[in-house]
Amino acid sequence: MLETFSVSQIISKIKNKEIKIVEVINFYFDRIKKYNPKLNAIISILDEQKIIEYAKLKDKNFKNENQDDIYGLPIAVKELFDIKNEVTCYGYKELLKNIPKHDSLLVNNYRKNTILIGKTNLSEFAVGCHTTNRVYGATSNVYDYSKSAGGSSGGAAAAVAANLIPFADGTDMMGSCRNPAAFANIYGLRPTPGAIAEDRFEIKNLNGLPLISTTGCLARTPYDMEFLFKYIKGKNLKDKLSFDLEDINIKKLSDLKIGWCIDLNDQYKFEDGIIDLCENILKRLQSNNLNVENLKTEINSEELWFSWTTLRAKTLYENFLLYNLKNLDELPLQAYWEYEKGKSVKTNDVLKAIEIRNKYQDKIQKLFNHYDFLALPSAQLFPFDKNLNNPEFINNNKIDTYHRYMEVYILSSLLGLPTISVPVGFNDKGLPMGMQIIANVKEDNKVIYFAKSYEEIFNFSKFKPELM
Repeated sequence: MLETFSVSQIISKIKNKEIKIVEVINFYFDRIKKYNPKLNAIISILDEQKIIEYAKLKDKNFKNENQDDIYGLPIAVKELFDIKNEVTCYGYKELLKNIPKHDSLLVNNYRKNTILIGKTNLSEFAVGCHTTNRVYGATSNVYDYSKSAGGSSGGAAAAVAANLIPFADGTDMMGSCRNPAAFANIYGLRPTPGAIAEDRFEIKNLNGLPLISTTGCLARTPYDMEFLFKYIKGKNLKDKLSFDLEDINIKKLSDLKIGWCIDLNDQYKFEDGIIDLCENILKRLQSNNLNVENLKTEINSEELWFSWTTLRAKTLYENFLLYNLKNLDELPLQAYWEYEKGKSVKTNDVLKAIEIRNKYQDKIQKLFNHYDFLALPSAQLFPFDKNLNNPEFINNNKIDTYHRYMEVYILSSLLGLPTISVPVGFNDKGLPMGMQIIANVKEDNKVIYFAKSYEEIFNFSKFKPELM
């Protein structure tokens, strides 16, 4: 019934009373029942009958002139976010008895107008770009069920790509929205940290450290994404680090300039075919009067790596301590790596990491004096075997840590740059890929504007997976 409709079209039909909210909810429930068993994208559904009754109440109380644009649309939150009286375990068995007494800020926001229906799958503790855990299992890639959906927001990306929900939230520390978006031929936004208010732990040992993680958005089109982002962004008094984004005067597309970082001066490794897909798209953008330049930078990837892995491990280690875990030996490989690394981080390591970060913040500002956007591929590998814990090679190059294949996300994550992953096509095996479009701090609306223009040119949303 609604398979081919965009979010704006569904909203229009609700507002014009051409369709009832309960019909919209039933449409998505039907798709979840049909396709989710093999995808394993949505890992818990709230009480379906109560949701249906709530949707009927929404219909009864609907007043077009007073309702928010996404009023009555369903949402499933990443398993990372607390829903009152529902398990939040981060995909980790020891935490299955963790039943929050309060909603997270994001969930509380959703309850005002949207209809909360469940939770999406994630990698264990949301660490790593592969959505699999020992509680809920692996999420399948929508284009090849034997492959990874990426991560850590792979459940959200697969659910959106399969049209099980109209859009989704995710989180992004080291590519966790951008990577699964690339693996699903959809759009994935990592905003400037603080643009979306969050529940923040007051951890004394993290005072003075930069925000390196953020809530993000995933959608089949940037137009759909814009509805969700507008709804969840902005300052919240409960989050002292949140802020309102200012409107930006955006130039027309032909006046914009992209600096194509390629492989960051031969410093990053990519699976064969990824660079070619990105460069083919950039050539086509040039034919649409967008300025694209190959960019050689003074960025040293090993300095970025040291700074990032130090700050990330320190942050994750302090967060792990809050869980009061009894059996640390049971942690998944990637989480245990971060725990041990974080435990060994010294004060001087943190100071050096911050010094490097500050140096590259200055360097990146100079680049943005000449370019509106920087561009990098959205992943270093195409979707890989979902039965792997983590991939071990990029082409024939052995990966030296569990997350070296995620290195391409560090530039944005370390420097707090808003970034959107846009689709760039498929390889000869039918596996999708994306490209990161990176803007200056707090220019989130600018990357969404670019993505909307991009979708108008390429219409990647018309390519849909054949679901089973």
